[in-house]
Amino acid sequence: MGIVFQNPQYLWLLAALPVMVFVHFFSLRSRKKSALSFANFEAIARVKGVEFVSRNLTMLVVALLAVSSLSLSLAGMGVRQNLVSSESSFVIAIDNSQSMEATDFSPNRLEAAKQAASEFVDSLPPHARVAVVSFSGNAIVESELTTSKEKLKEAIKRIELSEIGGTDINEVVLLASNILENEDAKSLVVVSDGRINVGTIDDAVERAEKNDLIVHTIGIGTREGGQVNYGLSKIDEDSLKALAYNTGGRFFMSTDLAKLKNSFQEIVKLKLKRVTRDYSRELGIAALVLFIIYFVLSTAGYKVLP
Repeated sequence: MGIVFQNPQYLWLLAALPVMVFVHFFSLRSRKKSALSFANFEAIARVKGVEFVSRNLTMLVVALLAVSSLSLSLAGMGVRQNLVSSESSFVIAIDNSQSMEATDFSPNRLEAAKQAASEFVDSLPPHARVAVVSFSGNAIVESELTTSKEKLKEAIKRIELSEIGGTDINEVVLLASNILENEDAKSLVVVSDGRINVGTIDDAVERAEKNDLIVHTIGIGTREGGQVNYGLSKIDEDSLKALAYNTGGRFFMSTDLAKLKNSFQEIVKLKLKRVTRDYSRELGIAALVLFIIYFVLSTAGYKVLP
């Protein structure tokens, strides 16, 4: 669970709160000194002072709550949490960049990923809605959302090594977010060696969070690395871990085919959905009510500033 803001720039309005408190008590002290300089009725002053301070504190509290509520409303405050879901819709994203040609898996990483992904599709419940995406320097939809396991497995089978250089995880997250836009529980499963060199993980995380997308990542490759036509390719765990952990997902390290298949099976058991509850409307109403209360109190003889 965490608090998020759609427009965090409006949080600067909260800086007015300590200024309001300082001005209130500074003015109160000045008014009290001024009053005492013209009267010697200490007992009366004490009694009147209690009432005076009480009324002004009430106005101050109302004003502080009103400004706080307004600031949080304009900032678009929401609460994000992961909930248990009865079902999930998935996008399976398979890295088909040149580094997936590495031979530390037999016959290579890409073919191993395709085999494990096909078995993952078979293990899903009949009503599960799944799409397939391949990605390298760009992302391509191999299959739109469907419940047809045959279509999904055929789409996975068609994936080949890309001739387009680079690995762009940002486009994958954007594409998955669009595909799953109207789904209740959204999960993206990324199978990659983590050699991400287009865009940044921070951008991908921000986009996933904005769309309540949970990202599970499966790292494929040995720590020793595998041979490709340009040399040795090693797995980059850090990028994949950051993407998963910061979106409420899980990271799985797969150094052989058995672990790769097991990673997919673990994901089948994870029935999670990410939900963001937007409280900006309620906070806006609260701010309006508090400002009305402030106005009513001011007409009744209360003052925020003495």
